[in-house]
Order: sequence, then C-alpha cells, then structure tokens
Amino acid sequence: MRLYTLQYRQVFPISRETAWEFFSDPANLARITPPWLNLSVTSPLPAEMYPGMLITYRLRPVPGVAVSWVTEITQARKPEFFVDEQRFGPYRFWHHQHDFRPVADGVEMEDLVHYALGFGPLGQVVNRLLVAPRLAEIFRYRRMVLDRRFGSGSHSPKFS
Repeated sequence: MRLYTLQYRQVFPISRETAWEFFSDPANLARITPPWLNLSVTSPLPAEMYPGMLITYRLRPVPGVAVSWVTEITQARKPEFFVDEQRFGPYRFWHHQHDFRPVADGVEMEDLVHYALGFGPLGQVVNRLLVAPRLAEIFRYRRMVLDRRFGSGSHSPKFS
C-alpha cells in the first residue's frame, strides 16, 4: 500500500477565529466543493465540532456513481487545528489535518492530507490517472471559492 501526501497552504486576510468558525463547520464543506461532486452532509450536525464526532456524506466522485463517506473528527483544538479521518468511504486510508496559524497578513490555513488506495499496484495507476488529478481539481476549486469569500491571499499546493 502506497501512502500519498497532499499539502496545501492558503493565506486569508481574516482572523484565525473567523477561519476556525468557517472551516470547523462541516455544513460549509459543500460550499467549497465543486458542484460536480454533488456532496451533501447526511448526518445531523451539532453546534460545535468535537473529537469523536461522526459526519456522514453522500457524493458522486464519478458521474452515475454515488458513494457514502463517514469521517470522524479525531482531534480538535480550537482555533488551532482539527483532524478528520475516514471511517468508511472511497479510500483505503484518509487522514486530513487542518491547521490555522496567525501570520502578518491574517491566517495561514494548511491542509495536510495522507491517503491510500486499495487495488495493489493498480492503485498507483488509478491515483495517477484519476484520483490525484481529481484532488488537484477539488483544491483548485476550493482556492477559487475561498479567495472570493475571504479575499485573495497567497497559496501553495504540494502533491507527492
């Protein structure tokens, strides 16, 4: 099993607390996800995120194919970071850490994603041809939506 890494940073001219309030609300995930994924949260959401919280989603990663996804918030330290991990879904492994750091221009948000696919050696081909390009497209869309919402800042994607 090969572990892939996606690291993405974006700076927003807002406070860390404002960033936390937006990104820690799972209802906002659909707002920053490309419409072609048809993502919807299917579980009730509490007023505030907490460790142990389970969130269920429905999405269509490929036209005509609906997928259920269950993530657990395994760690959360307001307003510094939170981690969501897949419990059931399209990946063999998914660990996504969201960090919020104050910087001179506002707040730097960093997404650090580690993921793995099944399918043995075929998984590397699937990642190269389908998964990695789709994740890059999702994060490009997210950057565009967030720039419009909070104002343009700097950003730097890194895939490996």
